[in-house]
Amino acid sequence: MKVSELFKPPRLSGRVSAGLLFLRFTVGLAFMFHGYGKIQHPFGWMGPDASIPGIFQALAAVSEFGGGLAWILGLVTPLASFGLACTMTVAVRMHAFVLHDSFVSPTGGRSYEPALVYLCVALLLLLAGPGRFSLDRLVFGEKTLDASVPDSK
Repeated sequence: MKVSELFKPPRLSGRVSAGLLFLRFTVGLAFMFHGYGKIQHPFGWMGPDASIPGIFQALAAVSEFGGGLAWILGLVTPLASFGLACTMTVAVRMHAFVLHDSFVSPTGGRSYEPALVYLCVALLLLLAGPGRFSLDRLVFGEKTLDASVPDSK
């Protein structure tokens, strides 16, 4: 299997692809905003006393800012989705198990709900692909339908 095959999105209907485009654009923009401050100081955005090594801080900064941009464009979507899923898995773990934040804060404080929702979006885009309105489709083409899956037109 060639590496470019990994980036070919599956064939999806126009309606589903439009929904994925809206989701990619909205959540991708949110990730770019979240990652913008981090990408300014990628190896130390958590501060000098952080227990997280600088390389992992940089990976999180790149995955949020670069992954958000990749989602907006629909380019290398599986790679961006994997990076964001890893970052959000760590964020959920930190908030839920280390900081002991609640799922939803009754006072509007910290919670792990946003990280878990973003993780779900990353998993959706990892499994479903970016849809037909993406640069992945233009650059890499579309996956052909499996023989066992009927074509729904």
